[in-house]
Amino acid sequence: MTDFKLIRETLDLPQGAWAQGWRTLLTRGGRPVLGATQGPRRACLYPVFTPKGFAVTSESPGDHPHHNSIWIAADHVHARMVTKGPQDDLGTYDFYVDDIFQGRAPGTISETAMAGKELADGAYRIVQTLAWRGPREWGAPNGRTLLVEKRVTEIISATAATAIDIATTLTATDWEIAIGPTRHALFGVRMAEVMSLGGRGRLVDSDGRTGGAAISGQRAAWIDYSGPVGGGHRAGIAILPSPETDWSPWFATDWGTVAVNPVGERALELAPGASARFSMRLIVHDGVEPAAIDRAWHTYRAIRRENANLPA
Repeated sequence: MTDFKLIRETLDLPQGAWAQGWRTLLTRGGRPVLGATQGPRRACLYPVFTPKGFAVTSESPGDHPHHNSIWIAADHVHARMVTKGPQDDLGTYDFYVDDIFQGRAPGTISETAMAGKELADGAYRIVQTLAWRGPREWGAPNGRTLLVEKRVTEIISATAATAIDIATTLTATDWEIAIGPTRHALFGVRMAEVMSLGGRGRLVDSDGRTGGAAISGQRAAWIDYSGPVGGGHRAGIAILPSPETDWSPWFATDWGTVAVNPVGERALELAPGASARFSMRLIVHDGVEPAAIDRAWHTYRAIRRENANLPA
C-alpha cells in the first residue's frame, strides 16, 4: 500500500465568521494530488496538481465564476409535479450558474457524505453523495431535492501522469426529471488562466484538429489542453469521455473551457427512483505528445469494454 492521506482542511477564521464551503485534500507522500471542494453552489475537484506539482485548473475565474475547475452541473433541470388540476406543473431549475439565469433561480449541489479508500499501489477512491436541491420557493421553503448523486472519483497516481476516473450516477427523487437538452452540462473542465492567456494554450483532439474553432461542434475520442505553467514548464489535461456514452459534439475554447456533455442534443429523462450513469477519464500531465494520449485512450477503451461499471 502507498502513503495516501485524505485530509479535511480547516480555516482559522475570526470569531463570528464562517466558511461557506469546505475542502478535503488528497495527498500522496505529503504532496497534494487534488482537492474535493464544496463551494457555496456546487462541489468540484479543486485544486488539481500534475505529478510535478503544478496546479492546472481554475476555481472560479472572473469571466465565468461558475466554472469551478472540474465540476458537474446542468442549467436545465425540469421536474414534473402531479397536481389535482387539469394539467401538471413543470418546475424548471438551474444548477449551473451562481445567479438567476434566464429566469431560473440557482440551486445547490451539496456534498452530504464522503468516504475514501486506498486501492492497489498508486490508486485511491473517493465516493461522495450529493443532493441537487432547488432554491426556496412557494410550497418548498427549504427547496426541493430533485436528484441524489453518487460521485465516484478514482485516482491512479504515477510518475508521468495522474489518471482521474470520474463516474456520476444521478437518481431522480419524487418526480419525473428531465435534464436538457442544453449546452451547459454535464462535465466541465476549466484550465488555469496562466495556461491560456495570450493564446499560449494548445488545444488538440484525437483527429489532429487544433484550436477551439476547429474542434467545437466536432466529435473525437479525446481532447488535450496544455499550456505554460511557469519556469519554462508546460502541463495539461487530456479529457477522455467514456466510449459507452453517446456524447454530444465537443464544446471547447482556446481560453480553457471544455464540456463533456451527454444532453446537448436530447434530454435525459428519469422516472422517480430511476438512475443514469456517466463517466470520463482525465489524464493530468506535465506535457505529453498526442501519441501518448492516444495510447492512453486505447487502454481506457479496453478497460471500459472489460468492465462496464466502475467500482462502486
